Amino acid sequence: MRGILYCYMRQADKVQKFKQDPKPSACLHSVFNAQTGDEVFSHEEYGHLQINALSLFLLYLVEMISSGLQIIYNTDEVSFIQNLVFCVERAYRVPDFGVWERGSKYNNGCPELHSSSVGLAKAALEAINGFNLFGNQGCSWSVIFVDFDAHNRNRQTLCSLLPRESRSHNTDAALLPCLSYPGFALDDEVLFGQTLDKIIRKLKGKYGFKRFLRDGYRTALEDRTRRYYKPAEIKLFDGIECEFPIFFIFMIIDGIFRGNPTQVKEYQDLLDPLLQHTPEGCPVVPKYYYVPADFVEAEQRSPGSQRRFPSNNGRDGKLFLWGQAVYIIAKLLADKLVSPKDLDPIGRYVAPQDQRNVSMRFSNQGPLENDLVVHVALIAESQRLQVFLNTYGIQTQTPQQVEPIQIWAQKELVKAYFHLGVNEKLGLSGRPDRPIGCLGTSKIYRILGKTVVCYSIIFDLSDFYMSQDVMMLIDDIKNALQFIKQYWKMHGRPLFVVLIREDNIRGSRFNPILDMLAAFRKGLVGGVKVHVDRVQTLISGAVVEQLDFLSITETEEAPVFKSLEELDLPKHSKVKRQSSTPNASELEQQPDVNINDWKNKSTYEILQKLNDCSCLASQVLLSSILLKREGPNFITKEGTVAEHIERIYRRAGSRKLWLVLRYSAAFAQKFSSSITPHITTLLVHGKQVTLGAFGQEEAVISNPLSPAVIKDMIYDKCRLQDEREAVLQQELVIHIGWIISNSPELFSGMLKIRIGWIIHAMKYELQIRAGEMPAKDLYQMSPSEVKQLLLDILQPQQPGRSWLNRRQLDGSLNRTPAGFYDRVWQILERTPNGLIVAGRFLPQQPTLSDMTMYEMNFSLLVEDMLQNIDQPQYRQIIVELLMVISVILERNPELEFQDKVDLDKVVQEAFHDFQKDHSSPKGAENQSDMTAFYNTHPLGKKGTCSYLSKAVITLLLEGEMKSSHDDPCTIS
Repeated sequence: MRGILYCYMRQADKVQKFKQDPKPSACLHSVFNAQTGDEVFSHEEYGHLQINALSLFLLYLVEMISSGLQIIYNTDEVSFIQNLVFCVERAYRVPDFGVWERGSKYNNGCPELHSSSVGLAKAALEAINGFNLFGNQGCSWSVIFVDFDAHNRNRQTLCSLLPRESRSHNTDAALLPCLSYPGFALDDEVLFGQTLDKIIRKLKGKYGFKRFLRDGYRTALEDRTRRYYKPAEIKLFDGIECEFPIFFIFMIIDGIFRGNPTQVKEYQDLLDPLLQHTPEGCPVVPKYYYVPADFVEAEQRSPGSQRRFPSNNGRDGKLFLWGQAVYIIAKLLADKLVSPKDLDPIGRYVAPQDQRNVSMRFSNQGPLENDLVVHVALIAESQRLQVFLNTYGIQTQTPQQVEPIQIWAQKELVKAYFHLGVNEKLGLSGRPDRPIGCLGTSKIYRILGKTVVCYSIIFDLSDFYMSQDVMMLIDDIKNALQFIKQYWKMHGRPLFVVLIREDNIRGSRFNPILDMLAAFRKGLVGGVKVHVDRVQTLISGAVVEQLDFLSITETEEAPVFKSLEELDLPKHSKVKRQSSTPNASELEQQPDVNINDWKNKSTYEILQKLNDCSCLASQVLLSSILLKREGPNFITKEGTVAEHIERIYRRAGSRKLWLVLRYSAAFAQKFSSSITPHITTLLVHGKQVTLGAFGQEEAVISNPLSPAVIKDMIYDKCRLQDEREAVLQQELVIHIGWIISNSPELFSGMLKIRIGWIIHAMKYELQIRAGEMPAKDLYQMSPSEVKQLLLDILQPQQPGRSWLNRRQLDGSLNRTPAGFYDRVWQILERTPNGLIVAGRFLPQQPTLSDMTMYEMNFSLLVEDMLQNIDQPQYRQIIVELLMVISVILERNPELEFQDKVDLDKVVQEAFHDFQKDHSSPKGAENQSDMTAFYNTHPLGKKGTCSYLSKAVITLLLEGEMKSSHDDPCTIS
């Protein structure tokens, strides 16, 4: 362990880079020279990015120190380990090369998000949180801190990914040491059972477990002179994958930990015949068993029929050290020479019946019936507001009344954490600038002698304009309470600070706020039990975190933190509840200038108009012309252009002018940092995300990205269409992230979340609702109204809609029927020359050789084929066509397509037949208008499916028929 630490610490510069931007070129190496500790391969030569290896090191560091060993000697090493924790915390969004150092199963150099890596990271974070690296002799400065919210995101990601290992690995034996000994990373016994069952069904053989399906490692057909495989090469390894006895040993250890003697006996009996022996008679675990080249053909014809041979027999002195070590551990356990407690002193594994008695800093074990009561403190930002709320029976406190306790925004807590893990000698800064989530803000902090409570980021006005919508704020509060109830695992109650601002009760939305505050008083908010009291009373039952790393010497200057200050307003002055008449807002939204008229006018004229203009909507449009022409630092009457736009943004926010807000937010390039975890949420639910306007080029996100990259992507892809689209797309991602977490069934059949297309669907829905009247402007709607509209279009289709409307919405949402991608696979098996639609070609080979039927990557490939279709209703007709083709081929096994299948031509042929049956007296006036076709019911004699079926059968019969032995028409 000291040797590994030595190698790691010599690469402290990589740790510093990686925690800021986790990319393969900046990661710690995972291979070192055993004599010198030097690097062996560059990152171009080797897949060093292995979160699982780093996590295993941290996990065993805790296990070994807990057993009484001294491994960490000084504070430099402590700060280095703290920085390793910062790297591991982000495992849930860092694709790596995994246990087998290959990443994607195609072995093409692409990293993936692996369940085994995320799981071991979760286990390591649970083990090391609050752990003292100096053991029992340690002081406060040798304690390690973990971001509880980051740990929780790893937990959520693991549960979302399982039982899959990654996008290309349907399952993998690497999950065994993650979910069982030594990681014990999973809380959910049912999910553990499903994952283990899948591993055994798919990978277990007579000689061990395959690592994963189509694994070419050390098979007779693998070309060892090449690092990467060629496209479709993995098809060669189907059925001849090497089998590894080490996983039988892991199953033996798992059986011992779980008290399952039947499992132990089963795998001991399987392992014993596989062991080789040295000349001295010592048992040797072969690394793998392989099928020799001469037996490959016979094995592929009849899986399991051929004898396999061991990779090493111990007679040449070469040992597979990992297998040998695990075998010794299993023997010691089986012979009762050591107990599971000796191997696992920190109690990673807890039997289900003992889970209620776990006493750790926080417990990963569950899921238990969670009847948590969340403690709530209501804070009014001024005495005037407090007096006003008191007239409605709502008791609050002001910041002055909670003194000496201070109330901080979460960003101040982030500033405090900047000091954690700083080490100038090693060139390490502190915790990266990452927001603290609502689990972290529900603790009490002791910082430099002060007691601090924090309010959540949802109350932060400076974050994003969505917080200006009171209905969104109420929704966010309910979501946060639900989240805390579900994921709080610490001893002590969470303390949730609700900050009420005067701005929240202005306008017509005071009643919803009052209803929510009344619900707090009653003790039940959105199904969560709450207890409201004074902060001073609630502290006694809360979790207290001592941030001792901030202790300073007499020569150092103490860092300055800003606590929430009370608004200095006359106590008995009247709170303004109504800022404007309801209709004034609608009028103020509309600009009184035409931007196209002013684009060509001189800067002087625009400045003059800007000074004379009182309409905020006009001001923001005029300012945007100056911004593009003169730059952000150009001076206006109210400071620079950038400052003027920021001022408009604030004014529009207080007056709830959503159109102006979106304009000014877009021109100021506002960005909500919370979009990043929401995109990660969508990815781990097995979705891809595309950003960009409808009908324009889109950017596809298939792996988690940093906030800066996402911001550039959104503003780059949306600038050509409508500036407001950039901020509306951020809104949509945040809404969809929350919805998919709570109601994933609304997104079934939607593999690709195309944000621009969803906005198109929402605009279309507004047109349907308006009928003959002008449609409501989506950009004028409040964020909560936008969210409700989104929920409406995601609902399964209501009866009474026309088929055109249904196809428009389903096509915009990229929704597909159940089993759609499997059916496309079956079509491709009968289409040697592949499929083409809208210029995108899906070839039969290497697709079928490279992939497997149920693999997510194949489904994504089908989505790529449909990507070029620019009309939602036409996309839906293509989806229906593919379902029709599948049914026809299924019922006619003797048929297959001879030529490349052009789906566009098939639809045109079907539409041509449709026109013959529905000819209008106006003749060729609208020959290309397919509206009537789109609006036709799919079923029935004159349904779209009958026309599509006829076109498909015509195409099939143009080619030659494939002879079939069971064809009833064949005369033998």
